[in-house]
Amino acid sequence: MCSRYIYVKVYKAVEEGYGLKAITRMGMAILIVVIIAIALAGVYYYTTQTAPQTTKTTTTQSTTPTTTTATTTTTQQAKKIKVAVVFDVGGRGDLSFNDMAYLGAERAKQELGVDVEYLTPKSLNDMQPLLEQLSKSHEYDVIILIGFLWTDPLNKTADKYPDQKYALIDSTTGVVRNNEVDMLFREQECASLIGILASAMAYQLNGSTVGAVAGMDIPPLWKFHIGYLFGVKYFEMKTGKKVNFLWQYTGTFTDPQKGYQTAMQMLQQGAKVLYGVAGLTHLGMFDAVIDWNEKGYGKAFAIGQDASQEWYNPNYIPLSGAKRVDVAVYTVIKMVVDGTWKGGIHTLGLKEGGVGIWDLDGVKYFAKIAYNEGKLPKGLTPDDVVRIVNQTRHKYIPQYAWNLVNDLEQKIKNGEIVFKTPQTHEEYDHIIQELLQGNLNAALEKGSVS
Repeated sequence: MCSRYIYVKVYKAVEEGYGLKAITRMGMAILIVVIIAIALAGVYYYTTQTAPQTTKTTTTQSTTPTTTTATTTTTQQAKKIKVAVVFDVGGRGDLSFNDMAYLGAERAKQELGVDVEYLTPKSLNDMQPLLEQLSKSHEYDVIILIGFLWTDPLNKTADKYPDQKYALIDSTTGVVRNNEVDMLFREQECASLIGILASAMAYQLNGSTVGAVAGMDIPPLWKFHIGYLFGVKYFEMKTGKKVNFLWQYTGTFTDPQKGYQTAMQMLQQGAKVLYGVAGLTHLGMFDAVIDWNEKGYGKAFAIGQDASQEWYNPNYIPLSGAKRVDVAVYTVIKMVVDGTWKGGIHTLGLKEGGVGIWDLDGVKYFAKIAYNEGKLPKGLTPDDVVRIVNQTRHKYIPQYAWNLVNDLEQKIKNGEIVFKTPQTHEEYDHIIQELLQGNLNAALEKGSVS
Protein backbone atom coordinates (compact mmCIF):
# COMPACT_ATOMS: atom_id res chain seq x y z
CA MET A 1 0.00 0.00 0.00
CA CYS A 2 1.28 3.45 -0.91
CA SER A 3 2.66 5.24 2.13
CA ARG A 4 0.64 8.40 1.41
CA TYR A 5 -2.50 6.40 2.26
CA ILE A 6 -1.30 5.50 5.75
CA TYR A 7 -1.93 7.82 8.64
CA VAL A 8 -0.95 7.55 12.27
CA LYS A 9 -2.91 8.87 15.24
CA VAL A 10 -0.69 9.73 18.19
CA TYR A 11 -2.03 11.54 21.25
CA LYS A 12 -0.15 14.72 22.15
CA ALA A 13 -0.27 16.87 25.27
CA VAL A 14 -1.69 20.36 24.92
CA GLU A 15 1.33 22.55 25.61
CA GLU A 16 2.22 26.18 24.99
CA GLY A 17 0.15 28.30 22.65
CA TYR A 18 -3.20 27.69 24.29
CA GLY A 19 -3.66 29.91 27.28
CA LEU A 20 -5.31 28.86 30.52
CA LYS A 21 -8.85 29.42 29.30
CA ALA A 22 -8.46 27.23 26.23
CA ILE A 23 -6.69 24.51 28.24
CA THR A 24 -9.57 24.51 30.71
CA ARG A 25 -12.12 24.07 27.92
CA MET A 26 -10.03 21.31 26.37
CA GLY A 27 -9.77 19.46 29.65
CA MET A 28 -13.51 19.78 30.12
CA ALA A 29 -14.21 18.33 26.68
CA ILE A 30 -11.95 15.32 27.15
CA LEU A 31 -13.37 14.71 30.63
CA ILE A 32 -16.87 14.75 29.17
CA VAL A 33 -15.89 12.07 26.65
CA VAL A 34 -14.82 9.75 29.44
CA ILE A 35 -18.02 10.41 31.37
CA ILE A 36 -20.12 9.99 28.23
CA ALA A 37 -18.74 6.48 27.79
CA ILE A 38 -20.02 5.53 31.23
CA ALA A 39 -23.32 7.37 30.82
CA LEU A 40 -24.05 5.66 27.51
CA ALA A 41 -23.21 2.23 28.82
CA GLY A 42 -25.37 2.77 31.89
CA VAL A 43 -23.09 0.64 34.05
CA TYR A 44 -19.61 0.58 35.50
CA TYR A 45 -17.37 -1.06 32.93
CA TYR A 46 -14.15 -2.91 33.46
CA THR A 47 -10.95 -3.37 31.48
CA THR A 48 -9.20 -6.70 30.96
CA GLN A 49 -5.73 -7.23 29.48
CA THR A 50 -5.97 -9.85 26.71
CA ALA A 51 -2.38 -9.32 25.61
CA PRO A 52 0.45 -7.09 26.77
CA GLN A 53 -0.31 -4.47 24.10
CA THR A 54 -4.10 -4.66 23.94
CA THR A 55 -6.89 -3.02 25.94
CA LYS A 56 -10.16 -4.96 25.99
CA THR A 57 -13.38 -3.53 27.42
CA THR A 58 -16.67 -5.36 27.97
CA THR A 59 -19.98 -3.66 28.75
CA THR A 60 -23.37 -5.18 29.40
CA GLN A 61 -26.05 -2.52 28.90
CA SER A 62 -26.55 0.68 26.93
CA THR A 63 -28.43 3.79 25.92
CA THR A 64 -28.05 4.99 22.33
CA PRO A 65 -29.34 7.86 20.15
CA THR A 66 -33.00 8.04 19.31
CA THR A 67 -32.32 9.72 15.97
CA THR A 68 -30.79 6.74 14.15
CA THR A 69 -32.86 5.90 11.09
CA ALA A 70 -32.17 2.16 10.77
CA THR A 71 -35.08 -0.15 11.55
CA THR A 72 -35.26 -1.82 14.96
CA THR A 73 -35.33 -5.63 14.90
CA THR A 74 -35.26 -8.16 17.71
CA THR A 75 -34.23 -11.67 16.73
CA GLN A 76 -34.22 -14.74 18.95
CA GLN A 77 -30.87 -16.47 18.80
CA ALA A 78 -30.06 -20.02 19.84
CA LYS A 79 -26.51 -18.79 20.34
CA LYS A 80 -26.01 -15.19 21.34
CA ILE A 81 -24.17 -13.17 18.70
CA LYS A 82 -20.79 -11.92 19.89
CA VAL A 83 -19.18 -8.86 18.35
CA ALA A 84 -15.71 -7.35 18.66
CA VAL A 85 -15.45 -3.64 17.95
CA VAL A 86 -11.79 -2.72 17.51
CA PHE A 87 -10.76 0.93 17.43
CA ASP A 88 -7.48 2.11 15.97
CA VAL A 89 -4.59 3.34 18.11
CA GLY A 90 -6.37 6.68 18.63
CA GLY A 91 -9.17 4.92 20.50
CA ARG A 92 -12.15 6.56 22.12
CA GLY A 93 -12.36 10.19 23.06
CA ASP A 94 -12.57 12.13 19.80
CA LEU A 95 -16.10 13.44 20.42
CA SER A 96 -16.90 12.29 16.89
CA PHE A 97 -15.79 9.31 14.79
CA ASN A 98 -14.77 6.61 17.29
CA ASP A 99 -17.34 7.69 19.83
CA MET A 100 -20.07 7.38 17.19
CA ALA A 101 -18.93 3.82 16.45
CA TYR A 102 -19.39 3.04 20.13
CA LEU A 103 -22.94 4.42 20.05
CA GLY A 104 -23.90 2.16 17.15
CA ALA A 105 -22.60 -0.95 18.91
CA GLU A 106 -24.33 0.01 22.14
CA ARG A 107 -27.61 0.41 20.28
CA ALA A 108 -27.17 -3.04 18.76
CA LYS A 109 -26.61 -4.49 22.22
CA GLN A 110 -29.81 -2.94 23.48
CA GLU A 111 -32.05 -3.63 20.51
CA LEU A 112 -30.61 -6.79 18.97
CA GLY A 113 -29.43 -8.50 22.16
CA VAL A 114 -25.82 -9.05 21.08
CA ASP A 115 -22.71 -9.11 23.25
CA VAL A 116 -20.07 -6.52 22.37
CA GLU A 117 -16.44 -6.24 23.41
CA TYR A 118 -14.33 -3.14 22.74
CA LEU A 119 -10.61 -3.31 22.10
CA THR A 120 -7.93 -0.74 21.34
CA PRO A 121 -4.39 -1.63 20.22
CA LYS A 122 -1.76 0.47 21.94
CA SER A 123 0.47 0.90 18.91
CA LEU A 124 0.53 0.42 15.18
CA ASN A 125 2.75 -2.62 15.61
CA ASP A 126 0.08 -4.31 17.72
CA MET A 127 -2.71 -4.02 15.15
CA GLN A 128 -1.80 -7.01 13.00
CA PRO A 129 -1.05 -9.36 15.95
CA LEU A 130 -4.28 -8.32 17.65
CA LEU A 131 -6.36 -9.04 14.56
CA GLU A 132 -4.66 -12.43 14.18
CA GLN A 133 -5.34 -13.20 17.83
CA LEU A 134 -9.03 -12.33 17.56
CA SER A 135 -9.40 -14.30 14.35
CA LYS A 136 -7.72 -17.41 15.74
CA SER A 137 -9.99 -17.40 18.78
CA HIS A 138 -13.13 -18.17 16.68
CA GLU A 139 -14.92 -16.33 19.48
CA TYR A 140 -16.62 -13.58 17.49
CA ASP A 141 -19.38 -13.74 14.92
CA VAL A 142 -18.06 -10.51 13.43
CA ILE A 143 -14.98 -8.37 14.04
CA ILE A 144 -15.66 -4.70 13.30
CA LEU A 145 -12.59 -2.59 12.55
CA ILE A 146 -12.94 1.16 12.97
CA GLY A 147 -11.03 3.43 10.65
CA PHE A 148 -8.56 3.56 7.79
CA LEU A 149 -5.60 2.22 9.77
CA TRP A 150 -7.10 -1.27 9.71
CA THR A 151 -7.03 -1.52 5.92
CA ASP A 152 -3.61 -3.12 5.59
CA PRO A 153 -3.90 -5.48 8.61
CA LEU A 154 -7.24 -6.74 7.32
CA ASN A 155 -5.86 -7.33 3.83
CA LYS A 156 -3.14 -9.48 5.38
CA THR A 157 -5.57 -11.44 7.56
CA ALA A 158 -8.96 -11.92 5.92
CA ASP A 159 -7.95 -14.69 3.49
CA LYS A 160 -6.38 -16.76 6.27
CA TYR A 161 -9.70 -17.06 8.12
CA PRO A 162 -12.44 -17.45 5.48
CA ASP A 163 -15.03 -18.41 8.12
CA GLN A 164 -14.47 -15.25 10.17
CA LYS A 165 -16.64 -12.27 9.26
CA TYR A 166 -14.96 -8.85 9.19
CA ALA A 167 -16.36 -5.35 8.75
CA LEU A 168 -14.12 -2.42 7.89
CA ILE A 169 -15.67 0.96 8.68
CA ASP A 170 -14.79 4.01 6.55
CA SER A 171 -12.31 2.25 4.29
CA THR A 172 -11.95 -0.58 1.81
CA THR A 173 -9.23 -3.12 1.16
CA GLY A 174 -10.10 -3.02 -2.52
CA VAL A 175 -10.70 -6.77 -2.50
CA VAL A 176 -14.18 -8.33 -2.64
CA ARG A 177 -14.42 -11.21 -0.17
CA ASN A 178 -17.41 -13.18 1.07
CA ASN A 179 -16.24 -12.74 4.67
CA GLU A 180 -15.57 -8.99 4.43
CA VAL A 181 -17.94 -6.02 4.39
CA ASP A 182 -16.50 -2.55 3.75
CA MET A 183 -18.76 0.27 4.93
CA LEU A 184 -18.02 3.58 3.22
CA PHE A 185 -19.69 6.98 3.39
CA ARG A 186 -20.53 9.39 0.62
CA GLU A 187 -19.02 12.31 2.52
CA GLN A 188 -19.35 14.62 -0.50
CA GLU A 189 -23.12 14.62 -0.05
CA CYS A 190 -22.97 15.93 3.51
CA ALA A 191 -20.11 18.35 2.89
CA SER A 192 -21.80 19.88 -0.15
CA LEU A 193 -24.75 20.95 1.98
CA ILE A 194 -22.38 22.33 4.63
CA GLY A 195 -20.58 24.32 1.92
CA ILE A 196 -23.80 26.08 0.94
CA LEU A 197 -24.71 26.97 4.52
CA ALA A 198 -21.18 28.05 5.45
CA SER A 199 -21.10 30.42 2.48
CA ALA A 200 -24.47 31.93 3.39
CA MET A 201 -23.41 32.42 7.01
CA ALA A 202 -20.20 34.13 5.93
CA TYR A 203 -22.22 36.70 4.01
CA GLN A 204 -24.57 37.19 6.94
CA LEU A 205 -21.45 37.95 9.00
CA ASN A 206 -20.42 40.60 6.45
CA GLY A 207 -17.65 38.45 5.04
CA SER A 208 -17.00 36.21 2.05
CA THR A 209 -14.40 33.68 3.23
CA VAL A 210 -14.95 30.15 4.54
CA GLY A 211 -12.42 27.54 5.55
CA ALA A 212 -11.88 24.05 6.88
CA VAL A 213 -9.45 22.60 9.40
CA ALA A 214 -8.82 19.06 8.10
CA GLY A 215 -6.98 16.06 9.48
CA MET A 216 -4.86 13.80 7.28
CA ASP A 217 -4.57 13.77 3.50
CA ILE A 218 -6.44 10.48 3.08
CA PRO A 219 -9.33 9.29 0.83
CA PRO A 220 -12.24 10.06 3.24
CA LEU A 221 -10.95 13.63 3.60
CA TRP A 222 -10.61 13.95 -0.17
CA LYS A 223 -14.36 13.42 -0.36
CA PHE A 224 -15.04 16.00 2.36
CA HIS A 225 -12.83 18.47 0.48
CA ILE A 226 -14.57 17.86 -2.83
CA GLY A 227 -18.04 18.12 -1.31
CA TYR A 228 -17.36 21.24 0.74
CA LEU A 229 -15.80 23.07 -2.20
CA PHE A 230 -18.63 21.89 -4.47
CA GLY A 231 -21.17 23.38 -2.05
CA VAL A 232 -19.29 26.68 -1.95
CA LYS A 233 -19.14 26.87 -5.75
CA TYR A 234 -22.80 25.79 -6.00
CA PHE A 235 -23.67 28.72 -3.72
CA GLU A 236 -21.61 31.04 -5.94
CA MET A 237 -23.29 29.78 -9.09
CA LYS A 238 -26.82 30.07 -7.73
CA THR A 239 -26.42 33.45 -5.98
CA GLY A 240 -23.69 35.23 -7.92
CA LYS A 241 -21.88 35.93 -4.64
CA LYS A 242 -18.14 35.27 -4.66
CA VAL A 243 -16.73 33.13 -1.82
CA ASN A 244 -13.07 32.77 -0.89
CA PHE A 245 -12.18 29.19 0.05
CA LEU A 246 -9.50 27.99 2.49
CA TRP A 247 -8.60 24.34 3.17
CA GLN A 248 -5.73 23.23 5.37
CA TYR A 249 -4.55 19.71 6.24
CA THR A 250 -3.06 19.68 9.74
CA GLY A 251 -1.51 16.23 9.34
CA THR A 252 -3.18 14.90 12.49
CA PHE A 253 -6.50 13.93 14.01
CA THR A 254 -5.33 14.15 17.60
CA ASP A 255 -3.63 17.52 18.18
CA PRO A 256 -5.99 20.28 19.39
CA GLN A 257 -3.11 22.74 19.64
CA LYS A 258 -2.44 22.30 15.92
CA GLY A 259 -6.14 22.83 15.24
CA TYR A 260 -6.13 26.00 17.33
CA GLN A 261 -3.11 27.46 15.53
CA THR A 262 -4.45 26.55 12.07
CA ALA A 263 -7.85 28.06 12.83
CA MET A 264 -6.32 31.27 14.16
CA GLN A 265 -4.36 31.67 10.93
CA MET A 266 -7.54 31.24 8.89
CA LEU A 267 -9.48 33.69 11.04
CA GLN A 268 -6.70 36.23 10.55
CA GLN A 269 -7.09 35.66 6.79
CA GLY A 270 -10.70 36.76 7.06
CA ALA A 271 -12.50 33.42 7.45
CA LYS A 272 -15.95 33.90 8.94
CA VAL A 273 -16.92 30.21 9.10
CA LEU A 274 -14.63 27.23 9.78
CA TYR A 275 -15.59 23.59 9.22
CA GLY A 276 -13.90 20.98 11.40
CA VAL A 277 -13.07 17.62 9.79
CA ALA A 278 -10.16 16.62 12.01
CA GLY A 279 -11.46 14.70 15.04
CA LEU A 280 -9.81 15.85 18.27
CA THR A 281 -7.73 18.33 16.30
CA HIS A 282 -10.73 20.43 15.40
CA LEU A 283 -11.69 20.82 19.06
CA GLY A 284 -8.79 23.25 19.04
CA MET A 285 -10.47 24.95 16.09
CA PHE A 286 -13.59 25.37 18.24
CA ASP A 287 -11.51 27.00 20.96
CA ALA A 288 -9.92 29.37 18.47
CA VAL A 289 -13.32 30.48 17.19
CA ILE A 290 -14.57 30.93 20.77
CA ASP A 291 -11.54 33.04 21.67
CA TRP A 292 -11.85 35.06 18.46
CA ASN A 293 -15.40 36.04 19.41
CA GLU A 294 -14.93 36.52 23.13
CA LYS A 295 -11.76 38.58 22.79
CA GLY A 296 -13.54 40.95 20.45
CA TYR A 297 -11.56 40.22 17.28
CA GLY A 298 -14.75 39.75 15.27
CA LYS A 299 -17.76 37.51 14.73
CA ALA A 300 -17.13 34.00 13.39
CA PHE A 301 -18.72 30.56 13.55
CA ALA A 302 -17.51 26.97 13.66
CA ILE A 303 -19.17 23.88 12.20
CA GLY A 304 -18.70 20.43 13.73
CA GLN A 305 -18.68 17.03 12.08
CA ASP A 306 -19.67 13.39 12.73
CA ALA A 307 -21.43 13.74 16.12
CA SER A 308 -23.54 16.77 16.97
CA GLN A 309 -21.01 19.15 18.53
CA GLU A 310 -23.11 22.29 18.97
CA TRP A 311 -23.26 21.73 22.74
CA TYR A 312 -19.53 22.51 23.04
CA ASN A 313 -20.50 26.18 22.69
CA PRO A 314 -23.87 26.77 21.02
CA ASN A 315 -23.24 30.52 20.71
CA TYR A 316 -20.52 29.90 18.14
CA ILE A 317 -21.24 26.38 16.78
CA PRO A 318 -24.65 26.51 15.07
CA LEU A 319 -24.22 23.44 12.83
CA SER A 320 -22.68 19.98 12.71
CA GLY A 321 -22.45 17.63 9.78
CA ALA A 322 -23.54 14.08 10.53
CA LYS A 323 -21.39 11.12 9.56
CA ARG A 324 -23.35 8.27 11.06
CA VAL A 325 -20.63 5.81 11.94
CA ASP A 326 -23.16 4.52 14.46
CA VAL A 327 -25.52 3.62 11.61
CA ALA A 328 -22.71 1.78 9.80
CA VAL A 329 -21.78 -0.27 12.87
CA TYR A 330 -25.40 -1.03 13.70
CA THR A 331 -26.13 -2.03 10.09
CA VAL A 332 -23.23 -4.50 10.04
CA ILE A 333 -24.32 -6.14 13.28
CA LYS A 334 -27.91 -6.34 12.07
CA MET A 335 -26.73 -8.11 8.90
CA VAL A 336 -25.17 -10.80 11.09
CA VAL A 337 -28.19 -11.10 13.38
CA ASP A 338 -30.68 -11.27 10.50
CA GLY A 339 -28.56 -13.60 8.37
CA THR A 340 -28.43 -11.07 5.51
CA TRP A 341 -24.64 -10.77 5.42
CA LYS A 342 -23.29 -10.00 1.96
CA GLY A 343 -19.60 -9.37 1.37
CA GLY A 344 -18.41 -6.38 -0.61
CA ILE A 345 -18.52 -2.60 -0.47
CA HIS A 346 -21.58 -0.86 0.95
CA THR A 347 -22.00 2.92 0.96
CA LEU A 348 -24.13 5.18 3.13
CA GLY A 349 -25.24 8.64 2.08
CA LEU A 350 -28.15 11.04 2.44
CA LYS A 351 -30.67 8.52 1.13
CA GLU A 352 -29.72 5.90 3.75
CA GLY A 353 -29.45 8.38 6.62
CA GLY A 354 -25.71 7.76 6.81
CA VAL A 355 -24.71 11.42 6.37
CA GLY A 356 -26.47 14.74 6.66
CA ILE A 357 -26.87 17.70 9.00
CA TRP A 358 -27.85 17.14 12.62
CA ASP A 359 -31.38 18.32 13.34
CA LEU A 360 -32.45 19.83 16.66
CA ASP A 361 -33.37 16.42 18.09
CA GLY A 362 -29.79 15.29 17.56
CA VAL A 363 -28.48 18.54 19.03
CA LYS A 364 -30.60 18.00 22.13
CA TYR A 365 -29.57 14.37 22.53
CA PHE A 366 -25.87 15.15 22.79
CA ALA A 367 -26.54 18.24 24.90
CA LYS A 368 -28.44 16.05 27.38
CA ILE A 369 -25.42 13.82 27.84
CA ALA A 370 -23.24 16.79 28.73
CA TYR A 371 -25.94 18.27 30.96
CA ASN A 372 -26.41 15.06 32.94
CA GLU A 373 -22.80 15.35 34.02
CA GLY A 374 -22.99 19.09 34.69
CA LYS A 375 -20.57 19.92 31.88
CA LEU A 376 -22.51 22.22 29.58
CA PRO A 377 -20.83 25.64 29.34
CA LYS A 378 -22.14 28.56 31.40
CA GLY A 379 -24.72 26.44 33.20
CA LEU A 380 -26.85 25.95 30.11
CA THR A 381 -29.57 23.31 29.92
CA PRO A 382 -30.18 21.11 26.85
CA ASP A 383 -33.24 23.23 26.07
CA ASP A 384 -31.02 26.33 26.19
CA VAL A 385 -28.62 24.74 23.72
CA VAL A 386 -31.46 23.92 21.32
CA ARG A 387 -32.94 27.40 21.72
CA ILE A 388 -29.61 29.15 21.03
CA VAL A 389 -28.81 26.92 18.07
CA ASN A 390 -32.27 27.41 16.62
CA GLN A 391 -32.10 31.19 17.04
CA THR A 392 -28.62 31.36 15.51
CA ARG A 393 -29.64 29.25 12.53
CA HIS A 394 -32.67 31.46 11.91
CA LYS A 395 -30.65 34.67 12.22
CA TYR A 396 -27.57 33.72 10.24
CA ILE A 397 -28.83 31.19 7.68
CA PRO A 398 -31.27 32.90 5.29
CA GLN A 399 -34.17 30.99 3.83
CA TYR A 400 -32.72 31.12 0.33
CA ALA A 401 -29.74 29.08 1.57
CA TRP A 402 -32.02 26.41 3.06
CA ASN A 403 -33.89 26.34 -0.25
CA LEU A 404 -30.61 25.67 -2.08
CA VAL A 405 -29.77 22.92 0.42
CA ASN A 406 -33.17 21.28 0.10
CA ASP A 407 -33.00 21.40 -3.70
CA LEU A 408 -29.52 19.87 -3.86
CA GLU A 409 -30.35 17.27 -1.20
CA GLN A 410 -33.40 16.12 -3.12
CA LYS A 411 -31.40 15.76 -6.33
CA ILE A 412 -28.81 13.68 -4.51
CA LYS A 413 -31.40 11.44 -2.85
CA ASN A 414 -33.19 10.94 -6.17
CA GLY A 415 -29.96 9.90 -7.85
CA GLU A 416 -30.04 12.85 -10.27
CA ILE A 417 -26.63 13.89 -8.95
CA VAL A 418 -23.93 11.36 -8.05
CA PHE A 419 -20.48 12.46 -6.91
CA LYS A 420 -17.27 10.93 -8.18
CA THR A 421 -15.10 9.06 -5.71
CA PRO A 422 -11.46 9.70 -6.67
CA GLN A 423 -9.33 6.56 -6.88
CA THR A 424 -5.95 8.29 -6.86
CA HIS A 425 -4.47 11.44 -5.41
CA GLU A 426 -3.95 12.73 -8.93
CA GLU A 427 -7.65 12.39 -9.70
CA TYR A 428 -8.52 14.12 -6.42
CA ASP A 429 -6.16 17.01 -7.21
CA HIS A 430 -7.66 17.35 -10.68
CA ILE A 431 -11.22 17.55 -9.35
CA ILE A 432 -10.23 20.21 -6.80
CA GLN A 433 -8.50 22.32 -9.46
CA GLU A 434 -11.53 22.09 -11.76
CA LEU A 435 -13.88 23.07 -8.92
CA LEU A 436 -11.73 26.07 -8.06
CA GLN A 437 -12.13 27.20 -11.66
CA GLY A 438 -15.92 26.87 -11.39
CA ASN A 439 -16.38 23.54 -13.20
CA LEU A 440 -18.80 21.87 -10.78
CA ASN A 441 -19.53 18.98 -13.14
CA ALA A 442 -15.94 17.77 -12.76
CA ALA A 443 -16.96 16.47 -9.31
CA LEU A 444 -19.92 14.49 -10.67
CA GLU A 445 -20.12 10.95 -11.94
CA LYS A 446 -23.76 11.42 -12.93
CA GLY A 447 -25.86 14.50 -13.62
CA SER A 448 -24.90 18.11 -14.06
CA VAL A 449 -25.53 21.52 -12.56
CA SER A 450 -25.85 24.85 -14.25
